[in-house]
Amino acid sequence: MSKKAAKNMYDFLIVGCGFAGSVLAERLAEAGKKVLIVDKRDHIGGNAYDFYDTEGILIHKYGPHIFHTNSEEVFRYLSRFTQWRPYEHRVLASVDGQLLPIPINLTTINKLYGRNLTSDEVVKFLASKAELRKPVLTSEDVVVNAVGKELYEKFFRGYTKKQWNLDPSELDASVTARVPTRTNSDDRYFTDTYQAMPKNGYTQMFRNMLSHPNIHIMLNTNYKDIVDLIPYQKLIYTGPIDAYFDYQFGKLPYRIRFGEVFIL
Repeated sequence: MSKKAAKNMYDFLIVGCGFAGSVLAERLAEAGKKVLIVDKRDHIGGNAYDFYDTEGILIHKYGPHIFHTNSEEVFRYLSRFTQWRPYEHRVLASVDGQLLPIPINLTTINKLYGRNLTSDEVVKFLASKAELRKPVLTSEDVVVNAVGKELYEKFFRGYTKKQWNLDPSELDASVTARVPTRTNSDDRYFTDTYQAMPKNGYTQMFRNMLSHPNIHIMLNTNYKDIVDLIPYQKLIYTGPIDAYFDYQFGKLPYRIRFGEVFIL
């Protein structure tokens, strides 16, 4: 390899400017590596991309993204690139003409059934509603096993089907096993130690993260168009796994497609 080629070579070509790609780019650049990060979209930030409209309202183009973590290390790291606006997410579900907290908690049960149960009493109440299922294989099994068919139909089935585009009876048990049923009055959607939103938006946070002089950004770029033209030592791919393999087995189900990181 010529000296000129070596000088122009990137240590890493990173595909995807979302959370995974951007954090990896910053960490590697900080370690002295030369990084090229590309994205086929016309913006950084991946699905967390946001922008201000003509009225000055911050828009989350791909749906709302709420930051929450129990990791002090993660929170401190991101705090290098943004200030924060405190925010705790609370959700109300329209059920039987009432707006009720979700995930289900003590207030939900008392309002729905017109009761005045204590935390200890609601544990017994939910146990009386539960319908034992063995083995627990699907998301439906998990919920019905915990709170019974009535609450499953009122709170879980429609929401889960909308989110996953599959009936809970078709989803693995692990999907809804993470959804809590609380016996206190905590109506926050998340209970993590750190809950906040980037003060000036996610895009600005990513812009600060990728401002390192060792990072070069290319947008509107399909990495496959440049992968044989630009010299690099290692490739990091953070996109959908089915896209990486050119959908040779078709598209994977929604959400299973996300969160992949390959180092080649």
